[in-house]
Amino acid sequence: MGTNVAMPELSPPTVRVHASFVAAMSEFSAEGRGDPADASMIGGEIREFGCRWSAADGFAAYVDWLRSQALEDSPRPEGYVPSTTLWWVEDGEYLGRLAIRHRLTPHLRQVGGHIGYDVRPSARRRGHATAMLRAALPVARGLDIGSALVMCDVTNVASRRVIEANGGIFEDRCGDKLRFWVPTA
Repeated sequence: MGTNVAMPELSPPTVRVHASFVAAMSEFSAEGRGDPADASMIGGEIREFGCRWSAADGFAAYVDWLRSQALEDSPRPEGYVPSTTLWWVEDGEYLGRLAIRHRLTPHLRQVGGHIGYDVRPSARRRGHATAMLRAALPVARGLDIGSALVMCDVTNVASRRVIEANGGIFEDRCGDKLRFWVPTA
């Protein structure tokens, strides 16, 4: 008799992972995410929403807001584009996140790209980022992104390996970022 082993999967943001999400954000905060200098999506969301995440209604409002960001007509700051956020979840445990920006602005061509991802510190070095990016490529294809621009810091060897493992083709170095094009089909 085989055992049913749950595999991690991409999921729309959901209140079902509330406790593990809050724990993951504490892990990110402990490594400096959310500090004023942190320009990442997680950093911005820790600053803007972190004080409300512990309450169930505050977390539910955050989940609703995050899901709404995929809609073209949702309010967003100037220069921001619609983005689909997906969470990497296994057995109800939040392991990471991935955001797919539906189109590129001149700024996103230099910093950000189409897809950004983060794995919570306690779940790193287990192949989650590689699997998460692989699972997101068909979603990007469904958004009419034929080849996704994915970037990493020059010093982030692990992220470069994730991108290359998913077929990323090196384009160039732009400041402290390496830029790759990853086919979505």
